[in-house]
Amino acid sequence: MSSTLPSGPYAALRIPEFRLYISSRFCVTLAIQIQSVVVAWQVYAITKDTLSLGLIGLAEAIPSIGVSLYAGHVADVVQRKKIILLCIGTLLFCSAALLLFTLQPGDFFSLYGVIPIYSVIFISGVARGFLSPAFFSFMPQLIPRELYSNAITWNSTLWETATIAGLAMGGLLYGIIGVTQAYTVDVVLTLIGLLLMSGVGNKPLPPVTTEEGVTEKIMAGLKFVFTNKLILSAISLDLFAVLFGGAVALLPVFAEEILHVGAPGLGILRAAPSIGALCMAFYITHHPIKKDTGKILLYCVAGFGLCMILFALSTNFWISLVILVASGGFDCISVIIRGTLLQTLTPENMKGRVSAVNHIFVGSSNEIGMFESGVAARLMGTVPSVIFGGCMTIFVVGLTGWFSRSLRSLQRVH
Repeated sequence: MSSTLPSGPYAALRIPEFRLYISSRFCVTLAIQIQSVVVAWQVYAITKDTLSLGLIGLAEAIPSIGVSLYAGHVADVVQRKKIILLCIGTLLFCSAALLLFTLQPGDFFSLYGVIPIYSVIFISGVARGFLSPAFFSFMPQLIPRELYSNAITWNSTLWETATIAGLAMGGLLYGIIGVTQAYTVDVVLTLIGLLLMSGVGNKPLPPVTTEEGVTEKIMAGLKFVFTNKLILSAISLDLFAVLFGGAVALLPVFAEEILHVGAPGLGILRAAPSIGALCMAFYITHHPIKKDTGKILLYCVAGFGLCMILFALSTNFWISLVILVASGGFDCISVIIRGTLLQTLTPENMKGRVSAVNHIFVGSSNEIGMFESGVAARLMGTVPSVIFGGCMTIFVVGLTGWFSRSLRSLQRVH
């Protein structure tokens, strides 16, 4: 049977439903990234407070983490396409609400401040908490197991492409044509993503696991992750790297006060890591990692931390841009290795729950990392806080490499 499968670097793209899936995810991701830039710039313009930027991440992380474990269970017992459609519909509602807030901005924000924006981000956090495990567990139902690695690489490539375009578009739309028009584009793209996902066929759920009750099923997923040393090491590594090493939440401060490039420059800076990630993903598509996978993962996360330190020290826009591009290349390798590990080592009927744990470890750590960055910047100053985060990332890599022999010796993910 495997001899009849599509082959080559474009194998997964030859499957029509997979193309619809990644096209939908592309549009939704594009919309989310545009929204993230516009919200960050809008909140900072209203408050002029670095902590307010961190609170954006916290407003999304709290509900996302809160629902993740239950969302993973739901993804293993409810048709995953239905969950995805409901979540994208909720994100569409949130985008429309942000658009409506801008129609009479003067009196509205003077009366309520940024609380309505945080409230919408909170709702979107709930939706994304359910969406992540549903997306993760639905993808392998669209492709043969032999194409997991290729599909994950293309999924990452399209995600990075959407991130590049979305972050750049967010800054440009906000800076050139205004906040209302930027949110309008956000709404249209989310709607397109919803329509594309509607074209993917329903897939039957795999046989449910034997545990009785919601709590027992959730605990089974947690036990699987915490007893699998390879998975636990990989997601823990990314957790601390993103938690301490990211400077994304503070980019509005760097753009305005250190690099002096304004809103369009912010969009370019936000897109820079994804440019590096896209180039790396395209390279790995044609030259897959075949040996020393564990060591490569450790080196790349350490390289990411080093990039954050160098970025903090730079006062030149172009040097900062190159450093952020390099950081995205390092991060991409980590994403592909971790994703392939999770898909190949996790049983089909536990993918939702295991993905939920991964979302808590890695996905929500982006938002918590934004809050940590905001607090650290308030206490230590913008530049010292980013240097500290980069140093902590390298320290965590050293600890993980020392204690996780199974990760150090990992040669290839099958």
